[in-house]
Amino acid sequence: MASPTFWDRPEQAREVMEEANRLKGWLEPWKELDQKGEELAELGELLREEPDVELEEEWSGEVAALARSLEALELRTMLQGENDHREAILTIHAGAGGTESQDWAEMLLRMYRRWAERHRYQVELLDLQPGEEAGIKGATLEVRGESAFGFLKAEKGVHRLVRISPFDSQARRHTSFASVFVYPSVDDAVEIEIDEGDLRVDTFRASGAGGQHVNKTDSAIRITHEPTGIVVSCQQERSQHKNRATAMKMLKAALFEREMEARQKEKDAVEATKTEIGWGNQIRSYVFQPYTMVNDHRTELKLTDVDSVMEGDLDPFIEAYLKKFGAQTTA
Repeated sequence: MASPTFWDRPEQAREVMEEANRLKGWLEPWKELDQKGEELAELGELLREEPDVELEEEWSGEVAALARSLEALELRTMLQGENDHREAILTIHAGAGGTESQDWAEMLLRMYRRWAERHRYQVELLDLQPGEEAGIKGATLEVRGESAFGFLKAEKGVHRLVRISPFDSQARRHTSFASVFVYPSVDDAVEIEIDEGDLRVDTFRASGAGGQHVNKTDSAIRITHEPTGIVVSCQQERSQHKNRATAMKMLKAALFEREMEARQKEKDAVEATKTEIGWGNQIRSYVFQPYTMVNDHRTELKLTDVDSVMEGDLDPFIEAYLKKFGAQTTA
């Protein structure tokens, strides 16, 4: 009987093919841009010998476009982590402060949706916990698209808002906090063993929008992984079965990230050069009054156009983060 070949092991074969496709996705753009650069260089030489105003304008435009493409590709080289190519699950939690913080959490939810739309990523709302008066207590998004995790990992941490509160009759200035967690979305090819005996599954009636059906049935699911204390919930689907499947996917991603963080801590203990971002470490401040400023405390990048940032223009902060920490980040 012949020994099993590599291709008789479909899991390994699929991993190799996926890696080959990722490498191809790197090499082909570089080749295309290199060829385009050579063509523009040759055309530039011809224009120096035989000037042509209209052609020079077209050439300048193409050179500028090439520079932007090179910058975008250079940014991709900052994605050095083994999970940076993955899609992302992003969770937002309102901090202490009641309505103020819950409103801030909803503003962040909108901001990340806008960012994803700008990059043509697909976004699915996996869970939403409305606030009592306004805003949200928490929300979980799945952002689907190449390298969504690699870019969004720059957002993990505590976000601080300073503004004159629309909920304060005396128009006083308030400070609010919300935390953002980002996990790589893991597919079925990644083995994360979950013992059903370690799970506590609770059902409850979904809250918020969804029609009368939502309020009549216990379709929402909350799963607690007792060994780690991780809690996930989903109430977006009318089917309890679908909500459970989505919650399990969220739990799998959280356990995967926990494992990756444990590995990272082991490396940090040796190298002591990594920057860890988590709850309690304020990464960015958004000041609406008395002046406008968004200040990233890790990179010291400051932007005054708060409205643009809240509309999803996060790329300057993500780029600054990757340029400073990208080569160090392996999660």
